[in-house]
Amino acid sequence: MSKVDAQRAMREARYARDNPDGPVRGRGSTGEAPAAPAARPATRTPSARPTADAPADPSSPAPGPDGAALDSGLCGHKSMNGRACTREAGHPQKSHRYG
Repeated sequence: MSKVDAQRAMREARYARDNPDGPVRGRGSTGEAPAAPAARPATRTPSARPTADAPADPSSPAPGPDGAALDSGLCGHKSMNGRACTREAGHPQKSHRYG
C-alpha cells in the first residue's frame, strides 16, 4: 500500500466515522431537510467556578482587554511568540513594537 493509498483509507475511515448516514450528495436536490442530530444527554456536572460577583484579588491590577495589566502603562499586546508590545497603552499606531 502506498502512502497515498494509506491517506485515502484514513480519510475515508474518518468520513465514515463522522457521517454514519453516508454521503449527503443527493439530499439537497430532493428538497428533503437533513435529519436533526440526536439530542446529546447532559453529561457535564456544574463545576465550582467563582462567580462574577465575587472579586478576584483586590491587590492585583485589573487586566486589560488582552490580559495585560493596566498599571504598567504599556500596551501589552502579545505576539505569537510571546513577546509583549512596548508602546504606551492605547497607542494610535496600527503596528506593535516588541522589545
